[in-house]
Amino acid sequence: MTEPLLRITGLVRHFDTRRGLQMLTQPRARHTVHAVDGVSLTLARGETLGVIGESGCGKTTLGRCVVGLTPPGAGRVMLEGRDLLRADAALRQEARRRIQMVFQNPYASLNPRHTVAETVCLPLRVHGLARNRPEAEARAAEMLERVGLRRDHLPRYPHQFSGGQRQRIAIARALVARPDIVVCDEAVSALDVSVQAQILALLAELQAERGIAYLFISHNLGVVGRIADRLAVMYLGLVVEEGPAREVLRKPLHPYAEALVAAAPRARRAEAPPRRLPGEPPSPLDPPGGCRFHPRCPHAMARCATEVPVLRPQGAGRSVACHLHG
Repeated sequence: MTEPLLRITGLVRHFDTRRGLQMLTQPRARHTVHAVDGVSLTLARGETLGVIGESGCGKTTLGRCVVGLTPPGAGRVMLEGRDLLRADAALRQEARRRIQMVFQNPYASLNPRHTVAETVCLPLRVHGLARNRPEAEARAAEMLERVGLRRDHLPRYPHQFSGGQRQRIAIARALVARPDIVVCDEAVSALDVSVQAQILALLAELQAERGIAYLFISHNLGVVGRIADRLAVMYLGLVVEEGPAREVLRKPLHPYAEALVAAAPRARRAEAPPRRLPGEPPSPLDPPGGCRFHPRCPHAMARCATEVPVLRPQGAGRSVACHLHG
């Protein structure tokens, strides 16, 4: 069996919310956010894995752990079989080049004091991929043209561009070092629908040219359904369903995934009102016992409150963590 490009195993990241005076006045009180609570995923070369779920489910924390911006508390992140969490300095530096990230907000992810040339050339300088400044700027100009901008944009500043153009600059910065994996964290959610379509088409073209693998994080099922090969559905820090994107969107197995698909505009008939889940998502500070979705699940059984469901294979590349599919 071929080792996947990226393998995530049992990844855990919790956050202690005590800060400042709280740590002195409440030394015994523990307030822990269970952001990511044991996630295992794989990503093949040239593949797009979509990660979907409500805000606060742990999608962004997962992406930041993969890139190395947030250190996990436990688990493994393996790049072609090599553990990045127990790596030496040379492997960590290699991973920083091979795994890049495109952030959600193009207005905040670019340094307003840096020109486009400085922004796009930075990865080349950090990783020693250009011999001198003229070579770096030539490669940056080439990358800008590939993402639909022009060479004469190099001396300009971020405030001189639209949101869609800024996101193209961010994509150029991520791709100029020729990474193998790009983590896209809500990379099109801040853009107009027409600009979203352009950016998604650009990402698909670059993937076809370079064999890039995308970890595509989003809450928009329409966007993810257009670009993803496989989907992982997250709820309160856990993956509750995984499988081929078309099959998950066509016939979801987990009740939470079913509710997400039913709430998406394309999934509803014009005359049918959207189905709403009862209650609010539980706090990640105190997740429910058993199945974390059981307080809102229309199919909950007695065992759901006490037994944690395991992500089990269902055939055809699909897995689900639900007692309805034992």
